[in-house]
Amino acid sequence: MLMRTDPFRELDRLAEQVLGTRSRPAAMPLEAWREGDQFVIAFDLPGVEADSIDLGIEGNALTVRAERSPRAPEGAEMLASEQPRGVFSRQVVLGEQLDTGAITAGYESGVLTVRIPVAEHAKPRRIQVEATGDQRQLVESGS
Repeated sequence: MLMRTDPFRELDRLAEQVLGTRSRPAAMPLEAWREGDQFVIAFDLPGVEADSIDLGIEGNALTVRAERSPRAPEGAEMLASEQPRGVFSRQVVLGEQLDTGAITAGYESGVLTVRIPVAEHAKPRRIQVEATGDQRQLVESGS
């Protein structure tokens, strides 16, 4: 019997998206949270050298690009290779309430931590309401 579709094709495609392939590694996992007046994003980049990380911002899109090189010396006989290598890239769209001009980043123990402060105009504030004499007279005359 001739099969027109492969039932495992979609499963293979999904596995490639989640796990990646040797030529196209999977996306870097992240965690994000708000800490006081800062928005924090932590990207997992184990085995990546700090100088291979490229962090950029265009408009409100934050782009992280990193490259993991092979650890074995060239010409060595590879016995097992399960760690993804190559270029990793991830883009995160940020909200308008963040101050993208004041982003800071640090890399420690295989984790890239990006801190973005909340913009002044987006911080909660109290607004003082003042009563004017005209408004008081209008309320008094209505009663």
